[in-house]
Amino acid sequence: MGPGWRAASAAMVAGSVVIFGALCRVAVVLPRPAAVRSRPSRAWRWRNLLVSFAHSVLAGLWALCSLWYSPELLSDIQDGYSVSGHLLVCFSSGYFIHDTLDIIFNLQSRSSWEYLVHHAMAISAFVSLIITGRFLVAAMLLLLVEVSNIFLTIRMLLKMSNVPSLALYEANKYINLVMYFAFRLAPQAYLTWYFLRYVEVQGQGAFLTANLLLLDAMILMYFSRLLRSDFFPSLRKGSAGRDVDGEKFLID
Repeated sequence: MGPGWRAASAAMVAGSVVIFGALCRVAVVLPRPAAVRSRPSRAWRWRNLLVSFAHSVLAGLWALCSLWYSPELLSDIQDGYSVSGHLLVCFSSGYFIHDTLDIIFNLQSRSSWEYLVHHAMAISAFVSLIITGRFLVAAMLLLLVEVSNIFLTIRMLLKMSNVPSLALYEANKYINLVMYFAFRLAPQAYLTWYFLRYVEVQGQGAFLTANLLLLDAMILMYFSRLLRSDFFPSLRKGSAGRDVDGEKFLID
Protein backbone atom coordinates (compact mmCIF):
# COMPACT_ATOMS: atom_id res chain seq x y z
CA MET A 1 0.00 0.00 0.00
CA GLY A 2 1.28 3.44 -0.92
CA PRO A 3 2.38 6.15 1.56
CA GLY A 4 -0.68 8.25 0.71
CA TRP A 5 -3.12 5.48 1.65
CA ARG A 6 -1.18 4.79 4.85
CA ALA A 7 -1.39 8.47 5.79
CA ALA A 8 -5.12 8.43 5.09
CA SER A 9 -5.46 5.31 7.25
CA ALA A 10 -3.59 7.00 10.10
CA ALA A 11 -5.97 9.96 9.79
CA MET A 12 -8.97 7.62 9.94
CA VAL A 13 -7.60 5.94 13.08
CA ALA A 14 -7.05 9.34 14.68
CA GLY A 15 -10.55 10.40 13.67
CA SER A 16 -11.95 7.29 15.34
CA VAL A 17 -10.09 8.16 18.56
CA VAL A 18 -11.73 11.60 18.48
CA ILE A 19 -15.18 10.09 17.83
CA PHE A 20 -14.92 7.80 20.86
CA GLY A 21 -13.57 10.66 22.93
CA ALA A 22 -16.71 12.62 22.04
CA LEU A 23 -18.92 9.61 22.88
CA CYS A 24 -17.15 9.41 26.24
CA ARG A 25 -18.14 13.01 26.98
CA VAL A 26 -21.73 12.28 26.00
CA ALA A 27 -21.77 9.24 28.28
CA VAL A 28 -20.75 11.44 31.22
CA VAL A 29 -23.96 13.50 31.03
CA LEU A 30 -26.36 10.62 30.36
CA PRO A 31 -28.71 9.60 33.21
CA ARG A 32 -27.34 6.85 35.44
CA PRO A 33 -29.20 4.21 37.47
CA ALA A 34 -29.59 4.83 41.18
CA ALA A 35 -27.23 1.92 41.96
CA VAL A 36 -24.50 3.67 39.98
CA ARG A 37 -25.20 7.16 41.35
CA SER A 38 -25.00 5.85 44.91
CA ARG A 39 -21.57 4.34 44.34
CA PRO A 40 -19.19 6.98 42.89
CA SER A 41 -16.56 4.30 42.33
CA ARG A 42 -18.81 2.81 39.64
CA ALA A 43 -19.09 6.02 37.62
CA TRP A 44 -16.01 5.45 35.43
CA ARG A 45 -16.86 1.82 34.81
CA TRP A 46 -20.45 2.64 33.80
CA ARG A 47 -19.32 5.35 31.37
CA ASN A 48 -16.59 3.14 29.93
CA LEU A 49 -19.03 0.28 29.37
CA LEU A 50 -21.45 2.59 27.53
CA VAL A 51 -18.69 3.60 25.10
CA SER A 52 -17.70 -0.06 24.74
CA PHE A 53 -21.34 -0.90 23.98
CA ALA A 54 -21.44 1.74 21.23
CA HIS A 55 -18.31 0.27 19.64
CA SER A 56 -19.69 -3.27 19.85
CA VAL A 57 -22.94 -2.31 18.11
CA LEU A 58 -21.23 -0.34 15.35
CA ALA A 59 -18.24 -2.63 14.73
CA GLY A 60 -20.17 -5.89 15.18
CA LEU A 61 -22.92 -5.01 12.72
CA TRP A 62 -20.35 -3.48 10.36
CA ALA A 63 -18.30 -6.70 10.27
CA LEU A 64 -21.41 -8.85 9.92
CA CYS A 65 -22.85 -6.80 7.05
CA SER A 66 -19.50 -6.53 5.25
CA LEU A 67 -19.04 -10.31 5.22
CA TRP A 68 -22.72 -10.95 4.47
CA TYR A 69 -22.70 -8.76 1.36
CA SER A 70 -19.21 -9.84 0.22
CA PRO A 71 -19.01 -13.57 1.07
CA GLU A 72 -16.37 -14.07 -1.62
CA LEU A 73 -13.88 -12.48 0.81
CA LEU A 74 -13.96 -15.66 2.89
CA SER A 75 -12.28 -17.57 0.07
CA ASP A 76 -9.09 -15.52 0.46
CA ILE A 77 -8.43 -14.79 4.12
CA GLN A 78 -4.80 -13.84 3.55
CA ASP A 79 -5.03 -11.46 0.59
CA GLY A 80 -8.73 -10.66 0.26
CA TYR A 81 -9.40 -6.95 0.47
CA SER A 82 -12.36 -4.60 0.77
CA VAL A 83 -12.52 -0.89 1.48
CA SER A 84 -15.24 -1.55 4.04
CA GLY A 85 -13.01 -4.01 5.89
CA HIS A 86 -10.09 -1.58 5.83
CA LEU A 87 -12.24 1.22 7.26
CA LEU A 88 -13.59 -1.14 9.92
CA VAL A 89 -10.08 -2.06 11.08
CA CYS A 90 -9.15 1.65 11.25
CA PHE A 91 -12.35 2.40 13.18
CA SER A 92 -11.77 -0.36 15.74
CA SER A 93 -8.08 0.52 16.07
CA GLY A 94 -9.18 4.00 17.11
CA TYR A 95 -11.51 2.55 19.73
CA PHE A 96 -8.81 0.31 21.22
CA ILE A 97 -6.39 3.25 21.38
CA HIS A 98 -9.05 5.46 23.01
CA ASP A 99 -9.99 2.78 25.55
CA THR A 100 -6.34 2.16 26.42
CA LEU A 101 -5.81 5.87 27.09
CA ASP A 102 -9.08 6.04 29.05
CA ILE A 103 -7.97 3.20 31.33
CA ILE A 104 -4.49 4.66 31.89
CA PHE A 105 -5.52 8.30 32.41
CA ASN A 106 -8.26 7.31 34.85
CA LEU A 107 -5.80 5.23 36.89
CA GLN A 108 -7.60 1.95 36.19
CA SER A 109 -4.59 0.05 34.86
CA ARG A 110 -4.24 -2.26 37.82
CA SER A 111 -7.86 -3.41 37.83
CA SER A 112 -8.11 -3.48 34.02
CA TRP A 113 -4.76 -4.99 33.10
CA GLU A 114 -6.44 -7.76 31.09
CA TYR A 115 -7.97 -5.13 28.83
CA LEU A 116 -4.59 -3.45 28.37
CA VAL A 117 -3.02 -6.75 27.27
CA HIS A 118 -5.92 -7.43 24.91
CA HIS A 119 -5.80 -3.91 23.45
CA ALA A 120 -2.02 -4.03 22.94
CA MET A 121 -2.46 -7.25 20.97
CA ALA A 122 -5.32 -5.83 18.91
CA ILE A 123 -3.63 -2.52 18.15
CA SER A 124 -0.31 -4.10 17.11
CA ALA A 125 -2.07 -6.68 14.92
CA PHE A 126 -4.40 -4.16 13.29
CA VAL A 127 -1.58 -1.72 12.58
CA SER A 128 0.31 -4.49 10.77
CA LEU A 129 -2.83 -5.24 8.70
CA ILE A 130 -3.35 -1.58 7.83
CA ILE A 131 0.29 -1.21 6.72
CA THR A 132 0.48 -4.38 4.62
CA GLY A 133 -3.14 -4.67 3.47
CA ARG A 134 -2.99 -8.43 4.17
CA PHE A 135 -5.15 -10.54 6.50
CA LEU A 136 -7.91 -7.90 6.58
CA VAL A 137 -10.51 -10.64 6.14
CA ALA A 138 -9.12 -12.37 9.23
CA ALA A 139 -9.58 -9.13 11.15
CA MET A 140 -13.18 -8.86 9.93
CA LEU A 141 -13.86 -12.39 11.17
CA LEU A 142 -12.31 -11.57 14.53
CA LEU A 143 -14.42 -8.43 14.81
CA LEU A 144 -17.55 -10.56 14.62
CA VAL A 145 -16.81 -10.98 18.33
CA GLU A 146 -18.31 -7.53 18.80
CA VAL A 147 -21.75 -8.99 18.06
CA SER A 148 -21.24 -11.21 21.11
CA ASN A 149 -19.89 -8.26 23.09
CA ILE A 150 -23.22 -6.43 22.66
CA PHE A 151 -24.91 -8.95 24.93
CA LEU A 152 -21.90 -9.37 27.18
CA THR A 153 -21.89 -5.62 27.84
CA ILE A 154 -25.65 -5.60 28.42
CA ARG A 155 -25.05 -8.33 31.00
CA MET A 156 -22.49 -6.21 32.86
CA LEU A 157 -24.64 -3.08 32.68
CA LEU A 158 -27.61 -4.99 34.12
CA LYS A 159 -25.48 -6.29 36.98
CA MET A 160 -24.15 -2.82 37.78
CA SER A 161 -27.56 -1.17 37.69
CA ASN A 162 -29.15 -3.86 39.90
CA VAL A 163 -32.13 -4.17 37.56
CA PRO A 164 -34.87 -5.92 39.56
CA SER A 165 -36.15 -7.85 36.53
CA LEU A 166 -34.66 -11.32 36.91
CA ALA A 167 -36.42 -12.39 33.69
CA LEU A 168 -34.52 -9.75 31.70
CA TYR A 169 -31.16 -10.90 33.06
CA GLU A 170 -32.05 -14.56 32.54
CA ALA A 171 -33.10 -13.97 28.92
CA ASN A 172 -29.92 -12.06 28.15
CA LYS A 173 -27.88 -14.76 29.92
CA TYR A 174 -28.93 -17.43 27.44
CA ILE A 175 -28.75 -15.13 24.41
CA ASN A 176 -25.26 -14.14 25.52
CA LEU A 177 -24.21 -17.81 25.70
CA VAL A 178 -25.51 -18.53 22.18
CA MET A 179 -23.81 -15.41 20.79
CA TYR A 180 -20.59 -16.35 22.56
CA PHE A 181 -20.51 -19.65 20.70
CA ALA A 182 -21.62 -18.22 17.34
CA PHE A 183 -19.58 -15.02 17.16
CA ARG A 184 -16.64 -15.56 19.50
CA LEU A 185 -15.72 -19.22 19.83
CA ALA A 186 -16.62 -20.35 16.29
CA PRO A 187 -14.73 -17.62 14.33
CA GLN A 188 -11.77 -17.91 16.71
CA ALA A 189 -11.60 -21.69 16.31
CA TYR A 190 -11.83 -21.44 12.51
CA LEU A 191 -9.11 -18.79 12.28
CA THR A 192 -6.81 -20.73 14.60
CA TRP A 193 -7.23 -23.84 12.42
CA TYR A 194 -6.68 -21.80 9.25
CA PHE A 195 -3.53 -20.06 10.51
CA LEU A 196 -1.96 -23.25 11.85
CA ARG A 197 -2.67 -25.09 8.59
CA TYR A 198 -2.18 -22.52 5.84
CA VAL A 199 -0.21 -19.50 7.08
CA GLU A 200 3.58 -19.57 6.99
CA VAL A 201 5.05 -19.15 10.46
CA GLN A 202 7.40 -16.33 9.57
CA GLY A 203 7.22 -12.54 9.50
CA GLN A 204 3.72 -11.14 9.81
CA GLY A 205 2.22 -14.64 9.71
CA ALA A 206 4.22 -15.73 12.76
CA PHE A 207 3.34 -12.54 14.65
CA LEU A 208 -0.39 -12.89 13.95
CA THR A 209 -0.37 -16.62 14.76
CA ALA A 210 1.24 -15.93 18.15
CA ASN A 211 -1.36 -13.21 18.83
CA LEU A 212 -4.15 -15.58 17.83
CA LEU A 213 -2.96 -18.38 20.13
CA LEU A 214 -2.65 -16.00 23.07
CA LEU A 215 -6.15 -14.73 22.33
CA ASP A 216 -7.37 -18.35 22.29
CA ALA A 217 -6.11 -18.81 25.85
CA MET A 218 -7.73 -15.57 27.00
CA ILE A 219 -11.08 -16.41 25.40
CA LEU A 220 -11.19 -19.87 26.99
CA MET A 221 -10.38 -18.32 30.37
CA TYR A 222 -13.19 -15.76 29.96
CA PHE A 223 -15.58 -18.49 28.86
CA SER A 224 -14.86 -20.52 31.99
CA ARG A 225 -15.53 -17.40 34.09
CA LEU A 226 -18.79 -16.79 32.29
CA LEU A 227 -19.98 -20.37 32.86
CA ARG A 228 -19.05 -20.28 36.54
CA SER A 229 -20.67 -16.90 37.11
CA ASP A 230 -23.96 -17.39 35.27
CA PHE A 231 -24.50 -21.15 35.15
CA PHE A 232 -22.42 -22.76 37.92
CA PRO A 233 -22.17 -20.12 40.69
CA SER A 234 -21.34 -22.77 43.29
CA LEU A 235 -18.00 -23.30 41.54
CA ARG A 236 -16.90 -19.69 41.95
CA LYS A 237 -13.96 -19.20 44.29
CA GLY A 238 -12.96 -16.15 46.28
CA SER A 239 -15.82 -13.97 45.05
CA ALA A 240 -17.79 -13.66 48.28
CA GLY A 241 -17.60 -10.19 49.72
CA ARG A 242 -15.29 -8.97 46.96
CA ASP A 243 -16.01 -5.40 45.97
CA VAL A 244 -15.41 -5.05 42.26
CA ASP A 245 -16.57 -1.45 41.94
CA GLY A 246 -14.37 0.38 39.49
CA GLU A 247 -12.88 -2.82 38.13
CA LYS A 248 -13.34 -3.58 34.46
CA PHE A 249 -13.16 -7.33 33.96
CA LEU A 250 -14.06 -8.84 30.62
CA ILE A 251 -16.16 -11.31 32.59
CA ASP A 252 -17.44 -10.47 36.08
